Amino acid sequence: MSEKHKIEAGHAVGQPVTLRELESHVKGQTVYYEDVKVPRMLHLKVHRSSVAHARILDIDTSRAEQSDGVVSVLTYRDVPATKVWTHFEAVGIAPGAEPILALDKVRWKGEPIVAVVAESLKQAEDGAAKVKVTYEKLASVFDVDAALAPGAPNLFDCWPDNHYLFPDDHAAAQIRFGDAEKAFAEADHIVEHVYNTRPIEQAPIETAGCVAVPGSDGRFTLYTNSQSLSNTRNNAAEIAGISPARLHLIGGTAGGGFGGKVDMAIEPMALLAAMKSKRPVKYRFTREDEMTVSSTRAAWRVSIKDGVMQDGRIVARYVTTHQDVGAYLRNSIYGAFKHASHMPGPYTVPNVSADVFCVFTNRTPSAAMRGFGVMPASFAIEMQMDRIAKALRMDPWQLRLKNAFRNGDMKAHRREVWDAALVETIQATARLSGKDLPEDYKQMSSQKRLGS
Repeated sequence: MSEKHKIEAGHAVGQPVTLRELESHVKGQTVYYEDVKVPRMLHLKVHRSSVAHARILDIDTSRAEQSDGVVSVLTYRDVPATKVWTHFEAVGIAPGAEPILALDKVRWKGEPIVAVVAESLKQAEDGAAKVKVTYEKLASVFDVDAALAPGAPNLFDCWPDNHYLFPDDHAAAQIRFGDAEKAFAEADHIVEHVYNTRPIEQAPIETAGCVAVPGSDGRFTLYTNSQSLSNTRNNAAEIAGISPARLHLIGGTAGGGFGGKVDMAIEPMALLAAMKSKRPVKYRFTREDEMTVSSTRAAWRVSIKDGVMQDGRIVARYVTTHQDVGAYLRNSIYGAFKHASHMPGPYTVPNVSADVFCVFTNRTPSAAMRGFGVMPASFAIEMQMDRIAKALRMDPWQLRLKNAFRNGDMKAHRREVWDAALVETIQATARLSGKDLPEDYKQMSSQKRLGS
């Protein structure tokens, strides 16, 4: 049987598997969106907000329009939908509150206001620099404590306390399982702590970008490095006010993404510019753009309170999490749901109460990054496990084995465990690292608990 057939038959474990694109990468033959060269291609540069929070009193594009090489200038008036729609709004989860180009307010430093399209990138940059925006500055908040403080400035009139309201007016994504209050009252120990993470930029080698090419048949071809081609197509079509059938997206190859290329804001901007100029338009982030205005992994504040028995069993867990989503929601609702459903991690805790809040601040909007929502939850949970072990003077390996999921256990979000492997993973790690576990812990299994 060939290597290909072995892999397709599910026999890849333990076998060397060649990366599908390895040869073309090594030979420099892989085609990226930037390799696309089309005649009469224009370049786009965005004039962005220089302040974190302000009302826009005036947008003056006259000098930009007269600048050498400038072909067209776009403001919110050129955007039919005037907002960024996401696939989450399509299923009724999150409103499309973020404009593709700012209307009456800016809510973060770097928010797009005007797009300038020119014959060369340098001319587009020069034109964008000549845009003049008059602001009425507003007070800003840059962390969840400031955003939730009494009298804090509101980013949105519809969310007066800077909290996003989930469907049915729930203030948070919630998990309720068992009777946590009763279990806490019966616990031998209470262990609680607050864990904080900070925003992280994905920093892919290839920055985000797109080339939008008008066709003679009224369709547009978008060469992109988006990580979400289907959703990007629907999003761009919605913003441009055209049928998705008029868009042909070519992509699938990205020089790194890690979640940072699912924002779906690059493509509609290039599409709108191509529609207005009736010529191909290239829009790409510079490295500075990537590091300063692309979405980041959110900052999270995770408060965990555990009720623990003397033998190490965790019998109750309270979790209160505040996700700093930045100025707009983007994918944050999805991250909040994942964060909530991940509690209490890969451990069986019979009584769980979790509330995950999305809080608006004047930071750069956050979005996806490698397991967003789950990663900060895992970080906080594992730090908490070490804290519990220290409080009980118990071996942290044994604590984890005692509480690890077994097949047949019920997760806090009411899904039965059927593929548990944490016990065996910890045991294998112990063997490889020279950790000597007691014999009864070596005999533990994900199939059942000792004595059951």
